[in-house]
Amino acid sequence: MKRPMTLLVAAVIVALEGLIALGLGIYVGVEAAVGRPESMTSAVAEAGFGLLVGAGLLWVAWGGLFKLERWGRSPSVLAQIFVIPVAITLINADRPALGIPLLAVALAGLGVLLAPPTTKALYGEER
Repeated sequence: MKRPMTLLVAAVIVALEGLIALGLGIYVGVEAAVGRPESMTSAVAEAGFGLLVGAGLLWVAWGGLFKLERWGRSPSVLAQIFVIPVAITLINADRPALGIPLLAVALAGLGVLLAPPTTKALYGEER
């Protein structure tokens, strides 16, 4: 089956989100190691969470979406749904420069993940 552009865009969006989460996890881990965090336990937990989420999203993007595996769509849609409240929180916290692009990416991700060509590529003619 040929991979539609919508599925390729979805895989790229999820992979970028994974790279960002991975990068933030590494950043928090390095800051905890070289700095003096208020709570080392929280810093290590946040770093670990970022690393796990990042690695998970990269696996979903590559092993699921890019390889046309139908299981990849559910965690991808769920990730976009989780990003929306984070983006809205950033906008409400006077950080629109971060929140608005994040919201746009999440909505674009949902759009391409739920687009008919993506559904057809992952599920064929099933309904």
